[in-house]
This record gives sequence, structure tokens and C-alpha cells, in this order.
Amino acid sequence: MSEPIRITRATVKKQKPKDSELTFGTVFTDHMFVMNFQEEKGWYDPRVEPYGPLSMDPAAAVLHYAQAVFDGLKAFRGRDGRVRLFRPQKHVDRLIQSSNRLCIPPLDPELALRSLVTLVGLEKDWVPSTVGTSLYVRPTIVANEAFLGVRPAKSYIYYVILSPVGAYYPEGMNPVKILVVDKYVRAVEGGVGSAKTGVNYAASLFAAEEAKHAGFTQVLWLDGRERKYVDEVGTMNIMLKIGDEIVTPPLSGTILAGVTRDSALTLMREWGLRVAERPIAIDEVAAAARRGTLEEVWGTGTAAVISPVGELAYKGERLVINEGKIGKLTRKLYDAIVGIQYGTAPDPHGWTVPV
Repeated sequence: MSEPIRITRATVKKQKPKDSELTFGTVFTDHMFVMNFQEEKGWYDPRVEPYGPLSMDPAAAVLHYAQAVFDGLKAFRGRDGRVRLFRPQKHVDRLIQSSNRLCIPPLDPELALRSLVTLVGLEKDWVPSTVGTSLYVRPTIVANEAFLGVRPAKSYIYYVILSPVGAYYPEGMNPVKILVVDKYVRAVEGGVGSAKTGVNYAASLFAAEEAKHAGFTQVLWLDGRERKYVDEVGTMNIMLKIGDEIVTPPLSGTILAGVTRDSALTLMREWGLRVAERPIAIDEVAAAARRGTLEEVWGTGTAAVISPVGELAYKGERLVINEGKIGKLTRKLYDAIVGIQYGTAPDPHGWTVPV
């Protein structure tokens, strides 16, 4: 029988922000889910408790050797008032895959899903209702064994926190300017690029800051070996429409298996579009832009859903895409995914889980 989840309710409740005041990831709800792991016991004591600091030894393995994974998904309040999680099973699967890569003991998928549904169910009142807003769900596992020495830890904390969020880009869904970087790399084949672990994000900060100082929103990463093939854009998967073909890099171990990426590919194939998951050289992209066949470029990710790219800068050349405006397919994808998330469109794949 599944282990029951113990619930301890907060005695003092926080003030909930207005939908119009929401930013991204700065306010957290009243409760969190917590569970522990010890080598001799396995995962045990699943519980919901008041949101608060974690107690950790200064020698905790995560603080020294970065043995940690996380994921990110969202709960949406539909126009019908119901709250739905978007593709939580897929996020649980990815958290388990990331754990395996980091030598973290995997969670039971059924219990992990239950942890998300239980916590969001308890915090339903925190789910905002304006389209563009949502409740961001952050499951995380960190190694908390106190020791110095490079080996997998023997004890861990799994916790889930929730944050009501506004639009990822508060200025609206405007096409962004992206700098192609060939000086730094995000990941190489055989590395941890396909795992959702903090070190990937820490490694990306320097290039992103340089790009921002130069007037760009984000960077487009190239492959780590040849600095030739398109990899990811910022922390998102990238898709390009060249002529009548949509191209996105394959899941070769350096990029994250994005849930929004998978959703977009599924929809476009159903619409009868030509979709290819193949390596695409930055020179091919630049040549298409010069020819006028690079019709649309966009990023896909949980936080922003779809993020249109209006300009790429590569080796001093500014490649403007679709006159810097949102493309038709970019808009159609955004509307289709958001429609499913908010329950205003049919959900034939069963992607949403009601809470």
C-alpha cells in the first residue's frame, strides 16, 4: 500500500499577492512537501508542512559537490475555475532521469506525482486566475549527508515548493534579441547537459550576463565540441522554421528533454507540418536568414511556454527574423498550448491532471 502523506497545516497564513502584482519566483505559498532518504531506510516520511527554512549541516554534500536535481512545472486555473497541472507525469519522469545521472536514488513515480497533486490541492487558493499567470511547482532533491569526499551521498531531502507567478516576460510576448556565443559552452556530449541540475544553470550565467550587457535578452548556445551546431537558447529548447520545414536539435545528451518541446513537436506533427529533429549548423541558419527563408525562430520552455526570437547576432552580423515580429506558427503554438493549459481547448492527449 502507498505510504500516506502526513499533513501539518500552517497556523499563520501569508497575504496572497494580487494577480497584477505577480513577478516570477519571488513569493512562496504557506506549505511545502518534504520527504527524506537514508541509505538503510530508502525514501520515508512523506509530509506536507508549513513553508520554512531547511536545516542543513555546513558539510552537506550538496554545498560542496553540487549533487542536486530539480524540475519545474505549472498548475493553471481554468476559466471554469478548475485547477490543472500540465503534464506532471512527464516532469516526474524527467526528475527521475536527472536523479539517475547524478547518482541520486530515484523517487517512486506514483508517490512523486501524489506529492505534487496533494500539495497543489492544499494550496489551491494560491493559484491565480488571470491568463498568463499560474502556480509554479518546483520539486527538488539535494544531498544532505555531512561529509567531505567525492562519492554519492547516503542521505537526501526531496522537497516541493510553490510560487504564484506572473508572465515570465512581463513586457509581453515580444520577439527577443539573442546573441550566438561560440566563446563559451553550456554542455558537451557525455556530460550532464540533459539533466536538470543546478550546475548547468550556474555554468550559463557568465555568457548570459555578457550578452545582457551587450543589449541582448539571452544567448544561443552552440555544441561544445565543434562550436558549430545549434544547441539551446538560454535555458530553453530552440525551434526554427526554414522554408516549409521546422527544425530542432535532437536529444543527443547535451540538451534538456523539454516537456514544452515535446508538446510543440506533437502538435505540429498532428497539424501535418514537416518536422525534423536533426543537427543544424549555425552557418545553415545564417545562410537561410540571408536568403530570406528563415521565417520564424522560437524557444520552448515551461516558464515562458513559447518565446519568439526576432533577431540573432552572430560574428557581428545581425540576422533579423520576420521583420522582428511574432510569426504565425509561433503564435499558433502558443495559443494551442495555453488553451490546453487553461482548459479552454480540448485535451485529446490527457496532458492535464485535474487537482
